[in-house]
Amino acid sequence: MSFDTESIYEVVIFSIGDTKAGTKMGKLQLKNTEDDSILNCILWEETLNRIDSKVFRCGNLLRLISASFNEKFNNCLVSAVELVKEAKMGLNEQEQERVYTELTGYIDKIHNEKLKTFLTTFFTEHKDKIKVTPAAKVMHHNYIGGLMVHTLECLKYADINMDLSDYKFNKDDIYAACILHDIGKIFEYTIDLESGIIDYDENFRKEWLSHSQYGFAICMTNGFKEIARMIAAHHGRTDWGAIIDLDQRDLEPELYFIHLIDNLSAKFGKINVAQLEEN
Repeated sequence: MSFDTESIYEVVIFSIGDTKAGTKMGKLQLKNTEDDSILNCILWEETLNRIDSKVFRCGNLLRLISASFNEKFNNCLVSAVELVKEAKMGLNEQEQERVYTELTGYIDKIHNEKLKTFLTTFFTEHKDKIKVTPAAKVMHHNYIGGLMVHTLECLKYADINMDLSDYKFNKDDIYAACILHDIGKIFEYTIDLESGIIDYDENFRKEWLSHSQYGFAICMTNGFKEIARMIAAHHGRTDWGAIIDLDQRDLEPELYFIHLIDNLSAKFGKINVAQLEEN
């Protein structure tokens, strides 16, 4: 089996891990821009040392120059690529300020003065981090400002669905849960503003189990127990990282609501840089 040297591929996912032999191995998922077919690739350490990792940033367009399938035909071994078009790294400074302003506008809608003050103070103190943090390393909204885009999508989805529902939501709590459910990611992730490369902050991972634990903890500490529970359940299942598993009985409807809202944005929102460039 051979590959087409004329085809253009979009980078979907790129990550680097360790092999059993102790060397580095890259995993690269590419999407053919003509038929949307997916090509899964691996890169050995020697190749990784030759190619700048920013070439494999999500959204970049590549052409395969040298590659071959392994004997099982389940992976394409890549040894050389050509960067055809570099993707946007995320929101520029003007876009960051616009999204930040729209996002924090939801804080102004909150009537609970204690909650509003807490959110206003937190966002003021951490504004610089909030404006650039991605929402994930590879799965969704993995670009500069991605966390704000994801959070704002959650707020908008929540607004629409609360207005359509006969259920009496506490809008203050729902807004706050949307705003805070992933806020720990501003400490969990690092992003190189020159290359757009995302990684984990090892110091955070030594102190906290996850961003969910961080959000849960700060809400409990400040007396926002209902919001803390929504954050604890927003991943849905414990094996997906939730603190509260939604398979339990007699849980508050709000817990399911925040999980579904978060999932909608992660699956159908502006999940990658390419979608931002379509605007």
